[in-house]
Amino acid sequence: MTASLGNALILIALHKVTSVHPPTKLLFRCLAVTDLCVGLLTQPFYAAIILNIVTKMKWDILYYVREIRNVSSVVLCTVSIFTSTAISVDRLLALFLGLRYRHVVTLRRVCVLIICFWLTGISIVFMNNFSVILPVSLGALSVVISILSYTKIFFKLGQQQAQVQDGHQGQPNGEGIPLNIIGRYKKTVSSIAYVQLALVACYVPFAISVVSIMITGWSGMSAGIVWISVGTLLYLNSSLNPILYCWKIKEVRQAVKDTVRKFCCSSS
Repeated sequence: MTASLGNALILIALHKVTSVHPPTKLLFRCLAVTDLCVGLLTQPFYAAIILNIVTKMKWDILYYVREIRNVSSVVLCTVSIFTSTAISVDRLLALFLGLRYRHVVTLRRVCVLIICFWLTGISIVFMNNFSVILPVSLGALSVVISILSYTKIFFKLGQQQAQVQDGHQGQPNGEGIPLNIIGRYKKTVSSIAYVQLALVACYVPFAISVVSIMITGWSGMSAGIVWISVGTLLYLNSSLNPILYCWKIKEVRQAVKDTVRKFCCSSS
């Protein structure tokens, strides 16, 4: 419920927000759509599998439930990781390209990129009979790219801030990048970095558990409990993202408030 309703609100809010560059907004929309699909599709089937301990579902039905859960998990998690990485690279390009950014990062190119993400996720499903090696490897590579992007961003921002402070001492009307603009950009990047950190925190335990179980052949009740725990944490990311958007991005928070207020007024 939290993943479905939360991300539906975020999608409505993003439609109303005009201060975000359209290609960047499209990436956020893609991330919200994947989280919405997790709430509507993957999590219910995951819950059905867990509840099978009590309900004793028929084997053939359980087989299809597991297949749907597996396919949706692989596709949606792959697209989420890639999109989150693309957002970090997008912010890096915005900083380093300057005025050329809007000519390089266009809506059409981002659309093509997102289509490639979805096609990659679907392709992984048909590779190696759902082998987790490829998704885990791609996920690790994406995390490394994101870490390098944010490190480069904050290092560059620190340099620019130091240069502006040195150049503008005693020159309030001097030319250059105003400190308030650097500060706003740094705050925006920090907000997006929280979303990335939440994804890493939810996905890494799952990846570690998968690799450990494959290497050691760990099985039994304890392995089952660990598997359910890390799987639940993995899907929890879809509920955390809307909270982080509202908490860290002021424009999105205001748009969500307006949407909820309007809905409450129309209902009453």
